[in-house]
Amino acid sequence: MTVSDLFQIGVSGARSYQAAMGAVSNNIANTDTPGYSRRTIEVKESPSGAGTTIWYRSGIAYGGAMIGQVMRASDPYLDSAARHTGNALGSVDQRARWMNDIQTALNDGTLGVGQRMTAMFSAVERLASNPTDTTLRADVLFSFEQINTAFKQSHGDLVAIRDSIGQAATSDVAALNDALQQLATANEGLRRSQEGTSAHVSLLDSRDQALFEITKRLNVTIEFGANDVANVKYGSETLVENVSATQIFVSQDADGLLHFQAGDAGPTGTAIADPAGGSLGGLTSSAKITKERIEAVNDLAAEYVEVINDWHMQGQTADGTPGAAMLSIGADAASLEVLITDPAGVAGASASGAINGNLLAITAIRGSGSVEDKWLSLISTHGNLVSATFAEQTAASNRDQMAQAARADVSGVNLDREAADLLRLQQAYQACARVIQVAREITDSLFAIF
Repeated sequence: MTVSDLFQIGVSGARSYQAAMGAVSNNIANTDTPGYSRRTIEVKESPSGAGTTIWYRSGIAYGGAMIGQVMRASDPYLDSAARHTGNALGSVDQRARWMNDIQTALNDGTLGVGQRMTAMFSAVERLASNPTDTTLRADVLFSFEQINTAFKQSHGDLVAIRDSIGQAATSDVAALNDALQQLATANEGLRRSQEGTSAHVSLLDSRDQALFEITKRLNVTIEFGANDVANVKYGSETLVENVSATQIFVSQDADGLLHFQAGDAGPTGTAIADPAGGSLGGLTSSAKITKERIEAVNDLAAEYVEVINDWHMQGQTADGTPGAAMLSIGADAASLEVLITDPAGVAGASASGAINGNLLAITAIRGSGSVEDKWLSLISTHGNLVSATFAEQTAASNRDQMAQAARADVSGVNLDREAADLLRLQQAYQACARVIQVAREITDSLFAIF
């Protein structure tokens, strides 16, 4: 081994370990960067070669160390598991959010339809005990106004939820399209980049982050091809193929249901199936349930009007006038109105002449199968759905956290590990510097002889 070999070993080693320390520094700087995977620099032995000296003596020329590939820490199985759990969590998160909002809109509190109905029956019972009291008659009319207000409030809140779901779907589709385009861009770069380079590794990070954003929103099928390119399909529709991305569009009909198209938002677009997973799947499911709840509120409001009017028109006012319709409704619960404003118009007497006979007869419209009972059933049914959804959300969140943690153990940045690696590489760098110093001292000693 010659002095020049020592210089080569020291210089090449210092250069290689400097690059390796740069990778560690980059890891530390990107600890919290979404989608970033830990990098390491492969340092390997440089091939040695045969050579001759100026005295024509054969020997070996030592090459020292050289920089190999940029290594990216990843596990395809763990990446796939994290995407799968993220898809499930994205769906249930949306459903939990909107189901909870619907429960609030239905309102099982003192201002809700159920308790307002109970208050109305109590007001009628009080009037039955003193049917000539004008104040109690006014209370009965006011109780109907309160029921109407409760119906209108629930209906209005549900309509607002329906519209908000449409807006959320539009926003989510825009984010999905951005991710699809990001994947196509990453694919284009992967086709041109050389494997093992820093650029190639960065493109793999972009690819995987785009895939995570896509699967978080939509249940897609992923296929990996040459040069680590990822292609994405949804059903029979190809969303990303190499460098080409197909846009998704969403529309909401008058009932609040969501409809999806690929390629174009107009008549030339291709209708695609409703998403079954991801946040868009959760929004689609929530839109359907919101529609059902609005219809249920409207149906109960219409039945409430019919039942109350039938009851009231069977009675008579104090002067013997047949009872008139108490309520009216148009297309939905938002149009509920109380038609009688004069307390004297309350038909408390029965057709037989009993002054409080019709008031007492109101008990016939309570109990099993009544509007009051159906409202309580609606509240109970939705409450059970909310509880089940929250339980599913907790389980999905736990699974996702475990999957993300397992993935992070492999590809994530651990500062303790990086600190240990940095110390090791610094010591190796210092050793290379010492080799250079020794080579220089030997050279100086040789020159000093002459």
